[in-house]
Amino acid sequence: MERESPAFDPHTPNVARLYDYFLGGKDHFPADRAAAEKLLDTAPELRAAIRANRAFLGRAVRYLAESGITQFLDLGTGLPGQDNVHEVARKITPGARVVYVDRDPVVLVHARALLAGQGDTTAVEGDLRKPEGILRNPEVMAAIDFSRPVGVLLTATMHYVADSDHPREIMASLRDAMAPGSYLVMSHGTSDARAAAVKAITEVYRGTNAPLTFRSRGRIAALFEGFELVDPGLVWLPEWRPDHADMIDFVDGPESSLILCGVARRS
Repeated sequence: MERESPAFDPHTPNVARLYDYFLGGKDHFPADRAAAEKLLDTAPELRAAIRANRAFLGRAVRYLAESGITQFLDLGTGLPGQDNVHEVARKITPGARVVYVDRDPVVLVHARALLAGQGDTTAVEGDLRKPEGILRNPEVMAAIDFSRPVGVLLTATMHYVADSDHPREIMASLRDAMAPGSYLVMSHGTSDARAAAVKAITEVYRGTNAPLTFRSRGRIAALFEGFELVDPGLVWLPEWRPDHADMIDFVDGPESSLILCGVARRS
């Protein structure tokens, strides 16, 4: 059965609102806060992991902009926060074009309000499980020239795609649309470390609007098929080109971040 875009529901924990809560935002409800505190009781490292993921996104966008990328497609963007993609990119490339895509109507309302008057930046509805619909969306096609290099961003997004939704086929569709010289930015929760935390997090997320699928390093690496990872490769969040200005200290080691990440080039 085909799943529909979610309707607004303040009573079911929502992954975008949970993410916002962990980042110190204000766009969440009691159900979200209760789920977040339950997560922190069993996996206290999660708050730092999500903040480290946001910091990785900023470093990766800066890297892409410095590498000449002037257009960005952010898939599963989540609620707006500090240092959004268009803000980071335009510090380096003032004319950068950014399209935010999400299937959550609440996310889209917030994103469109933030982007009012921004120009060259838009937010559109789209379901990552149906990449062709995103790629053929008239607003996306008007903003992104797929004959030129583009930065496709999938930070903490693909682990919400179930195996039954064929994640490798999704990635192949995106890859085939990207011109040579394009970049893929991805971070993904892994089951390779901290098994107790992974089990606890997975259990709580079963009660949200988007359950998690943690994957092994090998299965995450397979999602980069057709791309060449740039140094330092597929690594834990704090290990990807660390910048002391935004680094979060994981005293129990980088694997406490729970998430692997990488940036890869389409050759």
